[in-house]
Amino acid sequence: MSRLRGIGVLVAIILPTFMTALDNTVVNVALPQIRSELSLGDASLKWVAAIYPLALSGLLLVGGHLADSRGRRPTLLLGISLFSVASLLCALSSSGAALIAFRGLQGTGAALIMPASLSVLFHDLPPRARNGGVSALTAALASSLAFGPVFSGLITEHLGWNWLFAVNAPLGALCLLVAAAAIPRPAARRGGPGGQALSPGVPPRALALSCIALGGLAYCLIEGPHHGFASPRVAIAGILALASVLMIGIGAAPGRRAPARTVGVLLRGRAFAGGLVAQLLWGLGVSGVYFFTSQFLQNHLELSPTAAGLTFTPVASALLLTAPLVAVMARRWGDGRVSATGLLLVSAGLLLVAAGSAGGGIAGLVPGLTTIGVGSALAIPLTTRALESSPGHLSGVAAGLFSATREASGVLGIAVVGVIVTFAQHSAASAGADSGEAFVEGYRAGLYTAAGLVAVGVPVALWALRRRPGLRGGRPSPPPGAPRAADEGRTVDEARPGQPGDTGRT
Repeated sequence: MSRLRGIGVLVAIILPTFMTALDNTVVNVALPQIRSELSLGDASLKWVAAIYPLALSGLLLVGGHLADSRGRRPTLLLGISLFSVASLLCALSSSGAALIAFRGLQGTGAALIMPASLSVLFHDLPPRARNGGVSALTAALASSLAFGPVFSGLITEHLGWNWLFAVNAPLGALCLLVAAAAIPRPAARRGGPGGQALSPGVPPRALALSCIALGGLAYCLIEGPHHGFASPRVAIAGILALASVLMIGIGAAPGRRAPARTVGVLLRGRAFAGGLVAQLLWGLGVSGVYFFTSQFLQNHLELSPTAAGLTFTPVASALLLTAPLVAVMARRWGDGRVSATGLLLVSAGLLLVAAGSAGGGIAGLVPGLTTIGVGSALAIPLTTRALESSPGHLSGVAAGLFSATREASGVLGIAVVGVIVTFAQHSAASAGADSGEAFVEGYRAGLYTAAGLVAVGVPVALWALRRRPGLRGGRPSPPPGAPRAADEGRTVDEARPGQPGDTGRT
């Protein structure tokens, strides 16, 4: 592959990934204006924020399976087209129900884009270019975290929230042109990546059950405080979610035939399973805090949308500055210790934000937000090791499952932290606090809960990425000339040479 073609492939995967990641961050700052213009209640406002990651997480495994079975290129092009059309429909929405529906359609397009982009990265770039591709993709995602709130604040304040979605239409058209021109059409063959048979993927029944389980749980947590957890509609949603989880567990049990055990194959890897759990705990804590911090800044501190967006920059700035040091630290102290330290710092940062929120200004929030950014950067090995540990022929499903867990944690984070905030807010109001004081009490209770959830991930990271005798940085170091795990169908965690940060071929 020529150097120019390689750059074209990188641009073709970075642009749409950046677009989908940006759309996951820009809405939080615009929520107060959306609520005011569309006359939304608390539950509807949560759905505007949660439906995008809900659709994304529920369908990412579908996107991963399509990328493996139907082709990376057509899956990516379909995802970009769907996302762009849905964005334009969001911009034209005049009611909360329409916005929620089209946000869900956006999430469906993003669910095709993300795993297809990762699959293109690891299969359509030469091995020497993959590390650079991973770094560039990580930088793009970090940039969306850094510039998303600021971009959202500027657009919302000066043009209106509709334009946050309208700008995706021309950007999506550009992504389509670049992807169609740069990504090569794969040669027809029966085998999958590396000459292996295509992955059987995840059966449609399991995919449907997982969507029902996640959707039912999110509905219970979001609508429960409003309608009551004992109300018929909430109770039915809870029963459906529980039944779906039980049926998924039965289908993945040992002794079941493929493809029902595809996910079970991945979860048997300690690094992959531990990475999923730690990622879920991190998202449960951080995602909900982002949702309510935006409201705290604009409704309680009365900041403009632009100023509220700028307040989040310490998180992304600290992450960007710390990320280049992670590989060196992992080589010296091991992936497990570095990741566990990162989660511990995120938990401490959430507690610092809770303490700073009592000061009545943004200066008290900066130390905590900066600590969260540093800790999130140090937790990066959880992602890289989890993806490295998957067999090569399951790369699309593995990427989809890991991304689905991250996005699901965002949905559940908004819902779980939201329940705590709502109940603490009601308790404070019942005790005689005014509405502003009651919200701050609820917000701080949510921060304490989030800090506890992230802290649980510390021992999980130590277990998942613990050192073994003869390992460097928590990775195997076989003798020169030893075969790569991805080439023989074994998990990379068992037999793969490499350095921290080297994602190789997943």
